[in-house]
Amino acid sequence: MAQLVLWDIDHTLIDTRGVGRELSAAAFLQTTGQVLREQAKIDGITEPVIFRETAKLHGLTTDRNDFERFARALTEEHLKQTAELRERGHALPGAAAALDALDALGVQQTVVSGNIRPVSEIKLQVFGLDRHIRWELGAYGEDNDVRAELVRLSLRRAGAAAGEAVLVGDTPADVEGAHANGVRVIAVASGRSDETALRDAGADVVLSDLRDTELLVKLVRCDGQQP
Repeated sequence: MAQLVLWDIDHTLIDTRGVGRELSAAAFLQTTGQVLREQAKIDGITEPVIFRETAKLHGLTTDRNDFERFARALTEEHLKQTAELRERGHALPGAAAALDALDALGVQQTVVSGNIRPVSEIKLQVFGLDRHIRWELGAYGEDNDVRAELVRLSLRRAGAAAGEAVLVGDTPADVEGAHANGVRVIAVASGRSDETALRDAGADVVLSDLRDTELLVKLVRCDGQQP
């Protein structure tokens, strides 16, 4: 049985329904002085890369200091707009039950996300999904540009071997980042990637969503074999 579950956030546990992009646009304006006209590809990409590539689309060259200013502004925007996020966004069906069921089994749960840690915490707190998360064991956008490195960092922080962990995410990048470290993947087609794309990426198991708590628990417990 896996002893550690690494959760992605956006489109795996929650959907901000566009609020996240609006808050990013506000932070981008504060940081660069330019209105966000277009945004770089975001699915499975870490926040520093999204910021850097989005800035390039606006003719800007940025450095780490610029990203850190953006990260502070993004956190502030999320703190100011928690009510809007709660009203328009939602926890995805089955997310809360899955977190509760795994906690009841004594499985450690954390987050591996392209979001920065403060935003990760706010997003899950807003929807009541934070109570079982061991934040100190996770890895976040500010830690590394590359998702595979985030998985590796989280394993190290948790003191867990790859075979003791399973990652739950919704993008091919989640699958690739986990498999680069020998970590099993339960993919959920609740984001922009459909079941075929996730299977083609090599996900060990693909679910349509998290509604079937019993099945998810079986998949976490089966150590790589489908029940």
